[in-house]
This record gives sequence, structure tokens and C-alpha cells, in this order.
Amino acid sequence: MEQSRTVLGIDVGGSGIKGAPVDLRRGELVEERLRIDTPPGAEPDAVAEVVARIVSHFGHVGGPVGCTFPAVILGGVVRTAANVSEAWIGTDAAALFAAATDREIVVLNDADAAGRAEVRFGVGRDHPRGVLLMLTLGTGIGSALFVDGRLVPNTELGHVSLGDETVEERAAASVRKEKDLSWPAWAARLSEAINAIDALVWPDVVVLGGGVSRKAEKFVPLLDVRPTLATAVLRNEAGIVGAALAAHEHHRA
Repeated sequence: MEQSRTVLGIDVGGSGIKGAPVDLRRGELVEERLRIDTPPGAEPDAVAEVVARIVSHFGHVGGPVGCTFPAVILGGVVRTAANVSEAWIGTDAAALFAAATDREIVVLNDADAAGRAEVRFGVGRDHPRGVLLMLTLGTGIGSALFVDGRLVPNTELGHVSLGDETVEERAAASVRKEKDLSWPAWAARLSEAINAIDALVWPDVVVLGGGVSRKAEKFVPLLDVRPTLATAVLRNEAGIVGAALAAHEHHRA
């Protein structure tokens, strides 16, 4: 295997931080991923320590490291903090992680990373034209918007208002567990969420990802929405793959 096309990707989430080396010729993990619980409060130094542990675990994989983060990211700097400590706002995450790991780190929005992976290696290959929206269903709801395969970064459509709540407060996968909702009850909420976003961006295709996509048969047939629906091919590995892809492309550029 060509080492230059094997890149370490790390996916920082609200509940867990996971990473693995990725073969970017196929968009596949080449080793079992390492997952570590996100530290309580998700403070910058604590998260950086976990990222460093994952990089050290896969220290045999050289080159730049891609890392997702659940926030708006501009030039490596965190600009929002919905599901992590507000201490992140204004923090240069790329510099913080680089100092903790002694590696070049490329940081991008977590849903954008998952979407990039899905467009390159998954469902997006069947939809090269038009407007494609990926929603990652997890602790919150992340969004990645593509027009003819080109990313519109940092859309954060999970924060769209839906009555007195936001889309993610109403219909994130975590809400189903917290409120012990049945699959039909949660599907009704998710339909509301997708329809609210649809009214803003009118996607041709909505790709549903995140860990809950493994159980797509339980809720996707129950959704009542206008756009064509698809289930993410890479599922919960999309963030890792997309992070590695971003690091590789940044380094190559």
C-alpha cells in the first residue's frame, strides 16, 4: 500500500472521539478505529489530549492528520460551540492540536468532512449534479451542502428554528434516546426537521448519515418528505474518511 495515500483521520464528536488510518484510493479504514469518550465538558486542552492519544496510537502513519470538529471552522479557528465548551470559540484548533501532537493538523467541520467522504466514495457518486444535502444524525444534526459536487462549507442547518426549538433539539438521534421515542414518533420529528431545511435550500437528494443510519430500515421508510432520500454508504466512518481526505488534499495543494 502506498503510504502517501494512507492518511490518519480523526472525528471529534459530542460523545466520542475516534480515529483510524484511511486508504484514500478506496475510502476505507485500513485498521480498526480507536474510540475514546469525549471528556466531560469537552474543554480545549482535554480534547487536544485525546486527539494526541489517538495520533500516538497510530504513530506509524506519517504525514498530515485530518481532524473534524462539531462547529463552524474558518482557517482552522473555531467560531461556534453548540455541543462543546464555549471556551472553544476563537480557539485555533489546528494550532492547538498541532502543538499537542507535533504533527501538521487540518481541521474542518465534522458534517462537511462526512459529506466530502460520501460525495467522493459513497452515495454522491450516483448524484454528481444538482443539490445534495447530507445530514449527520447524532448528538446534534450536522449538515453538508453540495452544489454539483462542490461544498458550501459550514452550513450548520441543524440550528434552523423549528417552532420553539432548533432542528437538532427536535430531531437529533440523541433526542430519540433521551425521550425514549418510538421509531415512528422520531421519524415524524425528523420529517418536520427535513421539511424545515428543505424550505430553505431545496435539495434534490438528502443523504442520512451518522451512527443511526445503521438502522435506516427502521425509520427511513416512515419519513414524509419531498426530496429523494438516500442512506450514507460510509455511515459512521464518513467523518474519519472525510478528515483524512481533507488532510491529503490540503497537503497536496
